[in-house]
Amino acid sequence: MPHKSVCVYCGSRNGAIPAYTEAARTFGKLLASEGWRLVYGAGDVGLMGEVARAAQAAGGVTFGVIPVHLVRREVGKTDLTHYVITETMHERKKVMIMNADAVVVLPGGPGSLDELFEALTWRQLGLHDKPILILNVDGYWNPLRALLDQVISQGFADPSLGEFLIWADTPNAAMDALRAALS
Repeated sequence: MPHKSVCVYCGSRNGAIPAYTEAARTFGKLLASEGWRLVYGAGDVGLMGEVARAAQAAGGVTFGVIPVHLVRREVGKTDLTHYVITETMHERKKVMIMNADAVVVLPGGPGSLDELFEALTWRQLGLHDKPILILNVDGYWNPLRALLDQVISQGFADPSLGEFLIWADTPNAAMDALRAALS
C-alpha cells in the first residue's frame, strides 16, 4: 500500500481538558506508526505542536505549511521533514489540502473551523473527493454536528453534505475509519 498523507486541522491552543492533548498525541503517533505523512499548519504550539511532536517521536514524516505572518505567533516548527512558508492563509490551506489524501479535524477554534468549512465546501463543489473526518474528542464537535443537521434540515444544504463527513470519537476509531476510506 502506498504511503498516504493526512491533513490535520487543530487548535493552536491545547484547550480546556487534557483529553484534547492526549488525542492529538495519540493521533500523531498512530499516523507515524501507519507510515502516513502528517500534513499540518507547521506550528509548535497547542494541539498542532502536540500532534507534530508525537508523529516525529514515532519516526513519522511531517509536512508543515505556515504563512509568513504566523511564523512567530505559532512558533514555526522548522525541524519538520518539510517546512513550507506561504504568503497568505488561503495559500496555506490550498497547499495543505493539495498535499493530503484525507482531512482530519481535531478540537480547535475559529481557524480550525475555517479550514474545515473550506475543505467541506470544496468537497461539496466537487473540487476534491478526499475523506473529511471529525475526531469528536469527548463530544467537542457535537454542537457543530447539530448545526450542520440544522443547515440541512432547513434547506440550506443538500443532505449529501452530511455524508461528506466521517465521525469518530477516538484516535483509534479515526484511524480505522481512515484505513477504510483510503483503501
